[in-house]
Amino acid sequence: MIFSQNRPELRKMYSDAWKKYCNKLPLTSLEAQIVDVVMWHPEYHKNIDIKNINRDYFPDEGHSNPFLHMGLHLGLREQIATNRPTGIKKIYLSLISKVQDEHKVEHQMIECLAEILWEAQSQKKDPNEIQYLKRLKELVNEN
Repeated sequence: MIFSQNRPELRKMYSDAWKKYCNKLPLTSLEAQIVDVVMWHPEYHKNIDIKNINRDYFPDEGHSNPFLHMGLHLGLREQIATNRPTGIKKIYLSLISKVQDEHKVEHQMIECLAEILWEAQSQKKDPNEIQYLKRLKELVNEN
């Protein structure tokens, strides 16, 4: 889906897609996915400007990173579309049938994804897919 490690380049993709959408220009498939996530988050619309591409967002200063948040949405959607890790699509569909709110379900799931990624990064290990699926299954039982 998105293969760059270059932060400004990745963020520019959001800015460019949003600008094209606002100007009613045709979008690529990836741009349409980005715009779909951006539309769910009107609180981020002002941040998706070319001038914010190099901005740092520090949680301890009360700033959430809109690009990270939206990237987690896109990553989760890719996982669901490919059913990787195996079983995530079934979990997603179970949550949708229980919660009846796609955006809320994605937020619950990306919270688990963010935790697993943070743990992997802090331990300098690969993300633990088994633990990730376990946490996602717990969401089904909680809802």
